[in-house]
Amino acid sequence: MNDLIRIATLEITHFLATQLPGLSPNWWQKHVVNRLSFQQKRIVQERGHSSLQQLDLAALLRVLDQNWYELGSKLPLPREARTWLKELQTVRNKWAHMSGEALPPSEVYRDADTLGRVFTILGTEPASLQAVEAAKAAALAAMTGHAANPTTDAGNQQQSRPQIVMSDTAGSEAPPPAPSMFKVGDLVALRSDPTTLVPVIEVIPGGAESRYRVFQNNTKTIYYESQLQAAPATEDVHDQLSVRELHAHLTSLHVLSPSTSNLFSLRLGRVQFIPYQYRPVLKLIRADRPRLLIADEVGVGKTIEAGLIIQELRARMDIASVLVICPKALVAERKWFTEMKRFDESFTALDGKLLRHCLRETHLDGEWPEKYSKAILPFSLFDSDLLFGRDRRGKKTDQGLLDLDPPPKFDLVIVDEAHHLRNTETLQHQGVRFFCDNASAVLLLTATPVQLGSQDLFTLLNVLRPDLVIDPPSFDQMAEPNRHINTAIQHCRAGRPLWQQEARACLDAIANTSWGQLFLRESPAFQSVYDRLGEDGLTDTDRVKLIRAIEDLYTFGSLINRTRRRDIGEFTSRKPETLTVEFTEDQRRLHDDLLDVIARILTRCHGQQNVKFLMTTIRRQAASCLYGLAPLLSDILTGKLDRLEVMEAGDSDDETDLTFVDQVRADIEDILERARNLDARDPKVEAFLKVLIDKDKRPNNKALVFSTFRHTLSYLDAHARRAGIRVGLVHGDVPDEDRADLRRRFALPREDGNAIDVLLSSEVGCEGLDFQFCDLLVNYDLPWNPMRIEQRIGRIDRFGQQSVTVAIVNLITPGTVDAAIYDRCLWRIGVFQHAVGGSEEILGKITSELHDIAESFTLSEDERAERLQQLSDNAIRIIQEEQELETRQSELFGLSVPNQSWSEEIKAAQSHWLAPAGLQGCVTAYLASRLSSEGSHVLGDKALKTLRLGQEARDLLLADFKRLPRSLDPIARAWEKWLKGDKPTLSVTFDQQVAAENPKVIHLSVVHPLVRQAARHLEITEPKHVALVAVHPDIPGGTYPFALYRWSKHGVRQDEVLIAVADDVHVEPALLQLLQTAADASPVSLLDAAQCEALDARHYEKWSAARADHIADNRQLVEQRIQSLTVSHRARCHAIQDQISRATNDKIRLMKQSELLRANADFDRRVVELQQAADSGDIRATSVVFGTLSVSET
Repeated sequence: MNDLIRIATLEITHFLATQLPGLSPNWWQKHVVNRLSFQQKRIVQERGHSSLQQLDLAALLRVLDQNWYELGSKLPLPREARTWLKELQTVRNKWAHMSGEALPPSEVYRDADTLGRVFTILGTEPASLQAVEAAKAAALAAMTGHAANPTTDAGNQQQSRPQIVMSDTAGSEAPPPAPSMFKVGDLVALRSDPTTLVPVIEVIPGGAESRYRVFQNNTKTIYYESQLQAAPATEDVHDQLSVRELHAHLTSLHVLSPSTSNLFSLRLGRVQFIPYQYRPVLKLIRADRPRLLIADEVGVGKTIEAGLIIQELRARMDIASVLVICPKALVAERKWFTEMKRFDESFTALDGKLLRHCLRETHLDGEWPEKYSKAILPFSLFDSDLLFGRDRRGKKTDQGLLDLDPPPKFDLVIVDEAHHLRNTETLQHQGVRFFCDNASAVLLLTATPVQLGSQDLFTLLNVLRPDLVIDPPSFDQMAEPNRHINTAIQHCRAGRPLWQQEARACLDAIANTSWGQLFLRESPAFQSVYDRLGEDGLTDTDRVKLIRAIEDLYTFGSLINRTRRRDIGEFTSRKPETLTVEFTEDQRRLHDDLLDVIARILTRCHGQQNVKFLMTTIRRQAASCLYGLAPLLSDILTGKLDRLEVMEAGDSDDETDLTFVDQVRADIEDILERARNLDARDPKVEAFLKVLIDKDKRPNNKALVFSTFRHTLSYLDAHARRAGIRVGLVHGDVPDEDRADLRRRFALPREDGNAIDVLLSSEVGCEGLDFQFCDLLVNYDLPWNPMRIEQRIGRIDRFGQQSVTVAIVNLITPGTVDAAIYDRCLWRIGVFQHAVGGSEEILGKITSELHDIAESFTLSEDERAERLQQLSDNAIRIIQEEQELETRQSELFGLSVPNQSWSEEIKAAQSHWLAPAGLQGCVTAYLASRLSSEGSHVLGDKALKTLRLGQEARDLLLADFKRLPRSLDPIARAWEKWLKGDKPTLSVTFDQQVAAENPKVIHLSVVHPLVRQAARHLEITEPKHVALVAVHPDIPGGTYPFALYRWSKHGVRQDEVLIAVADDVHVEPALLQLLQTAADASPVSLLDAAQCEALDARHYEKWSAARADHIADNRQLVEQRIQSLTVSHRARCHAIQDQISRATNDKIRLMKQSELLRANADFDRRVVELQQAADSGDIRATSVVFGTLSVSET
């Protein structure tokens, strides 16, 4: 065949040299160079080629294909000939990358026949056609066996005999060797473990007992004959499955073979299913490197998205180590700990002592301690000692983070509120960058607006992908192609008469940009789109597919996920109401006297920050509830103040030093005495109770009440109970189990005797809980932070809210600082009317300025009101300008994907076989097979079920569990504990919603050990046989043979695909869909050997062509990535070296030198990986099922 390839090169060169000059005077440039792929064009330009004789066959075939239309206008080329030419390109790919194994004669015949057809239409020399016919005849003879070589046959027979290796025993009187029980090629079992089967590769006779060399666990091992036994005999009969068993096996296949087209995290976790939150999951698993900036607006759910990504990665690659880095306040509030509990994940918060312990263990053992493999680390711990180690008397006593070799490598690093990394010169930035550089996957979470010219955005992308986003100019270059991509998509959507030419012109413009030349134009994805746009006869279906393919070219598409509230629309309409309640005279006097005392204390302490902070907390407690003032002051004096509550009230990460309290003890005691003697009548609590009583008269009587202060909540709890209201109380110190139980009772209908109708909560108390069944929110007091207000409202104004509108009642007392902030700022910003959007940075600045204004005792009331109004005006303007700028620049980032587009993408990623019903069928089949029992072990018709297993059954399952990879996850530990225990029943569910509502119930998802055990047990190692019936209105009635194959794609992009094969063109594309609703056939009609062989031949044609294309695409992709990586690495190192030369601080220089070392190490590692991937391109095919499908149209 290689001779034919050489002949083909000469003939096509001659044909093109004869025909192309007649098409144009400038034929070389116009019809050759311009028609080559971008990679081929680069090679021609670099090598200075100027004639057809210098091109290889791949380039010649492309030139012929791309000029087909022009040649067809002057030559009588048949329409079907274009198909033969396309097939010949696949033949060339196959033969160019062929392994050492000879191709079957049938395939050689087909390839030669394709070449002959192309030769015929090109009018080649008779000698060339004769060479083709000779190759076909030889292949035909090989197939029929007429030309068998007797020498070869003898050799084959000789090879089939047992291979005898004579020992070197000297002497002629050695006893004859004992006869061998096994021969080379036999499959034998170990007597000590009959389940272990190994092939014999050599017989070693001699002595009293023969020895055998076998191949076991990828190595050669020798056993004595007495250690082996014959493998159990297997009858050569069809292993037939029922349709239920088939479905269970197909679910097993999908669990064990993750595909990039399916999402595992769908319906995972004890959270509500919200489609748009899966967009970042899809982006991450399809990116060339798993690194993503999630820049969603406040309130969209970035933490939940991160949890879903953890679950997706767990299901795909069983990630074991995750590091979350976030502000200290989020650690204190246990936000990440609480949210991850919803995904059955347990994280440990690291303090300075624990972190130093982890660094020491990493230094000694070479890896991060397993006990803290899932950890939460506050930004505040990144100091000089952490990065460089501790020096005492000139001697280093503790290793620094940058000194660790090897460095700590986490499977996933998550950085929350990543805008804190904006200053690249800080120790915090360098420490976080170090963890990110050494991580397998990275998520940065922030609400930073996506804008060109944004230094913050550049900095974050540089941390995320320093190999791509190197400096501000490269950041701008990266955005340049997106404008043309956007225009190309618009042409495709419009579908006007010349849409293909217009879109292709846009791709030419993309290829000519700086970024396009370096990174895009030679990529297989870009070349594929470019070529498709040049084809004739594209349908509307093809046009829609092209839109998706062009969207995938957006340069920031795989790096950034940006979901704005206005993108997903309003969940409900908000109806805010202000309930103004005046102080009584006694209350007013106490409040005003309190302000005077606070002013005196601040003057005496010269405005110290700690004093100022505490005085603000006292002042805000007074505005919230004067009856909570006495217990708060008492806590301050006795040193029992809840630090989390103070941190929450102050919107600050800083811990407050209360050692100054003794200096102002007399003043506080004076106010405390006044507060204890306050008149018991409270108009505010009366108004509050009236709101709840009125709500109780409505069909939905649920109300969620927020206060920042625990003493306020305790006060409200007591009054609500006295009023006969069924109430619950939740705050940061309430255990997780109790919080979940309160949420469950809050969701119960009012008729249920165990229900509660009102839930009192702090911000921290409600973290991780959703209340879409409640439509009334009461703010008894207000945070001075717009983000916290949005988070409060977001507990009920969320996806799945059952009411059209949600009511928000704000209780305000005139004359308090809260009232001024509410009237002059918060209301005007619009946070109560709609989701305010904006970035965390802008809202954070508003919060900071609010504190500055409110905490100033030098401002008069009029001055304070004016400053607050000015602040709100500025905030409104900045938020609007930010949103308008981002809208204008959205096309530069490719983030304005229509809702319908990503909704369809999420829908397409759902797998029928991984749905709850599929998982239940898989588990049920496993238990029936493993336990050899006909009875049901999963009891219950509803979503909440009971798993019942006796001791013997649990022991069998425990043995299977121990064969799984070792895991320290809470799910695995709980499952093992139950299997080892004496309780025969376990509450389980396959349903996500039921799991969310019942935290104590075991959620049997794709990551649960029971599901993994079931999948492994049901894994198909030999093809199964089925006989099925199905109904389809568009397929002619009849019985169709079919087969399923699993393709495992290897190379730079790995994937698993289930391939359907049928002998009918109507059945094949619909087969996988038909299997979902098929039933058992009666009578059963299984395929015979000849039919299976015919299907296998059909599969081979598909596999052979796909494999050839996959290998070619893999090599091209690797070459393009290595070229791009080399260019970007050179620029990256140059940029870092410039920073080192400019550094005046020794520690900055050390950090930059460490960064340069990491950059070089990362480059070397990735180049090696890519070079290995270049040679590993393959599609490994395994037959899964053979069967018959009887189809009826009704």
